[in-house]
Amino acid sequence: MTEFLAEVIGTMILIIFGAGVVAGIALKDSKAENGGWIVVTIAWGLAVTMGVYAVGNFSGAHLNPAVTLGFAAVGDFPWSKVPVYILAQIIGAIIGAAIVFFNYLPHWERTKDKETKLGVFATIPAVRKPFSNLVSEIIGTFVLVMGLLFIGANEFTEGLNPLIVGALILAIGLSLGGPTGYAINPARDLGPRIAHALLPIPGKGGSDWSYAWVPIVGPIFGGIYGAVFYKAMFVGEFNLLFWVLSAVFLLVLFGAASVELRKGSTAADKLEEKIIS
Repeated sequence: MTEFLAEVIGTMILIIFGAGVVAGIALKDSKAENGGWIVVTIAWGLAVTMGVYAVGNFSGAHLNPAVTLGFAAVGDFPWSKVPVYILAQIIGAIIGAAIVFFNYLPHWERTKDKETKLGVFATIPAVRKPFSNLVSEIIGTFVLVMGLLFIGANEFTEGLNPLIVGALILAIGLSLGGPTGYAINPARDLGPRIAHALLPIPGKGGSDWSYAWVPIVGPIFGGIYGAVFYKAMFVGEFNLLFWVLSAVFLLVLFGAASVELRKGSTAADKLEEKIIS
């Protein structure tokens, strides 16, 4: 198996299980309907585990452009292979999403809410605040890539590593996934979003391309910064990139906090004026 095919198949498996569980709990009259967030996060953790088991020996099972770019940024992966891996991951995600569509064929018509249908394929924030949503995606992917590197630095019984990686995904989903649905993977969001746009889904709405940049830019930045941060803090490899990314990260954090706190202060002032008047 070539590395390209391995990344296609691994990412396809990831999306079949991941988008599949979202379809199961969200679409009308599915036996898993209303299964809840815990079911979703467990299934996504197992989705990654199965993808890694399937193709880890062939391509390293990145299954995620943020992982590929993060590893390349710190010299753990050749830049020459990056475009091939990312293309394979997006193709695999599109195929996986299409398979989920066919698996739930009778349920699209029964589900009337357009956003619910889109949510099977792409991430939708709980509170639509793009700047804050970007921060959430950065943090989640930062933890993901840094976590992959410190997991890789430990020795496990043969065959156990993918389970540990799945546990990392589960922990991120449970702890950090609430604000945005934790894409933490540009291919996971972009590939299925493309599938949503192309597939003949009954009664579907738009594919929300105005938000699509958030689960692309956030994970890419967070993935690269997570890898650079690991090399600096755990290995002692401080460089200019670390300081630049750290400065940008702090600016984004304080910028998002400033916007939200200013809005909160304005709302409080208006409420106070109403009470006084």
